[in-house]
Amino acid sequence: MSKKEKESQTSAPEQEPQEEVKQETPPEETVQQEEAPKQEETSAPDPVESLKKDLAAREDQLLRLAAEYDNFRRRSVREKSEAYSKAKADAAEKFLPVYDNLERALNQGTEDQAFLKGVEMTMNQLVKVLESLDIHKIDALGKPFDPNFHNAVMHTEDENLGENVVAQVFQTGFIMGDRVIRHAMVQVAN
Repeated sequence: MSKKEKESQTSAPEQEPQEEVKQETPPEETVQQEEAPKQEETSAPDPVESLKKDLAAREDQLLRLAAEYDNFRRRSVREKSEAYSKAKADAAEKFLPVYDNLERALNQGTEDQAFLKGVEMTMNQLVKVLESLDIHKIDALGKPFDPNFHNAVMHTEDENLGENVVAQVFQTGFIMGDRVIRHAMVQVAN
């Protein structure tokens, strides 16, 4: 054999494996390309499921916001009512010394009937105004002593009255609903 034939025989088998290699690589690439979309499908979340989760989260957020607003509204109404009540009680408390002075003036004897009648009318008008504001006197005389409504400043021994009974009222107490504006200043029998 000549050199050329040897070269052609030696080069021909080399070319065939190269061709085989070329033929083998395309099927591998297609397999890899086919696997790639499968991986994308499994790794990508379902858009419907993600939208459902997002919708549920938004609904929960809106429900919480609505509940928070409702609580705020209730709290605001309650605070407004309490502020009005407190302001009314504070204002009425400022007028109680006027009541005390009118009561003392009525308890003093006087010859001038016109003066007495004027003081009585003023006292009656003040009592009506206080009652229109839902402010009432604490009835204490002869009642059992209650530290929630009475302020004991003296004790006395009196067999006619039972134990811990109010014997005398020095200063009238006032109440508005369940709230005590001023405790009644009393003397208690032992």
